[in-house]
Amino acid sequence: MASKGRVTFTAKRVADFFCPVDSASAFLWSSDCSGFGLKASPGGSKKYVLESRLLTGKSIRLTIGSPSVWSIGDAIAEARRLQTLIDAGLDPREEKASKLKAQTARKLEMSRAEITLGDVWPKYLAARREKWSDWHIRDHERVVHPGGVKKIRGKGLTEPGPLAPLLQTKLTELCANKISTWLASETDARPTQAALAFRLLSVFVNWCDSMEEYAGLVPSGACKARQVKEEVPAKKAKDGDCLQSEQLQAWFSAVIHLSNPIHSAYLQALLLTGARRRELVGLRWSDVDFQWNSLTIRDKVEGARTIPLTPYLAAILSQLPRINGWVFSSKTSANGQLTEPTSAHYRALENAGLPHLTLHGLRRSFGTLAEWVEAPTGVVAQIMGHKPSAIAEKHYRRRPLDLLRKWHVVIEKWILTQAKIDCEQVIYD
Repeated sequence: MASKGRVTFTAKRVADFFCPVDSASAFLWSSDCSGFGLKASPGGSKKYVLESRLLTGKSIRLTIGSPSVWSIGDAIAEARRLQTLIDAGLDPREEKASKLKAQTARKLEMSRAEITLGDVWPKYLAARREKWSDWHIRDHERVVHPGGVKKIRGKGLTEPGPLAPLLQTKLTELCANKISTWLASETDARPTQAALAFRLLSVFVNWCDSMEEYAGLVPSGACKARQVKEEVPAKKAKDGDCLQSEQLQAWFSAVIHLSNPIHSAYLQALLLTGARRRELVGLRWSDVDFQWNSLTIRDKVEGARTIPLTPYLAAILSQLPRINGWVFSSKTSANGQLTEPTSAHYRALENAGLPHLTLHGLRRSFGTLAEWVEAPTGVVAQIMGHKPSAIAEKHYRRRPLDLLRKWHVVIEKWILTQAKIDCEQVIYD
């Protein structure tokens, strides 16, 4: 290592200073600033440096920068600033690392601040997909669908999903005011879909807060603010959305005579099991056990539940064609599942002269009609897949399948009797 005596730095001296070919490096030291110098390397590169000693006694050499970037005056000023830090007991290297870390953090925070709902929603679906049912996944896909696609049924284009207007919103701007304004607009047009979209959004926000990458971006309490809750459509049972016992004969007669046997069987199964409409659509043949008379239903509460396969229902399911793996199948749908049984149900209601009744109303009807045979509330709830409500039911009071069957058969037989269906054609033990 070559070194020259201390000199006053000038532009010419800096330009003319080079490292000898036989040296690993060479230094030119300043006479105006203690420890300030110019280091030259064999390859021709040069850089200003500061040599000093920490209060611990350890020698350090700090690089200031290249003469092509730093003027002599600025380099000396920087050397003096660094020496001031050293005199104060600080290590400038740690200060530099701290500044770099802070700068990186600021850049990351600025980048995080630009993240939109549309950026994260697909990642959210990918992270949760394996834990969700097919229907739940579709709900999440539909609420953010951009729309503008030609309708499969009917004319025109599809409408954007209810969450689509928020996709370009930054998570940092997803405040209570933004959400309440969006919710009010969507509720006016489609309250049921708006309520669903809000529930999905609320869970999404909770997930974001649990992920380090997105934590703290959505303003705290955005989905729980009073102004938001006031806009959430209330879930109310529809008045009259339930079959009366005296309507069963007309309903069964119309449904049994539907031209599509799969539609007919599906609607009867809804009424006779009290299952959710999507749960039954997702029923596979592998879920049906004709030997031990049971159905395994994938539900949204516990993941799956096993209920009795009652005699009449077993008889109508056994007659269905096995087109694919789905019990309620379709030759025209993309995934082979039954897709839109509502229109068939409305035709049956019209033919029977019955008032409007939703598919969920059939589920509600099962619970109501079961009261006629005084079936235990807990039994009915377990068959339907309801969460336990009474205190006694919360202590893992799970009935075995044979006990459920005892009451389920009674319920089915009573419904068929009211419908004037000849129970002698069905074997009841």
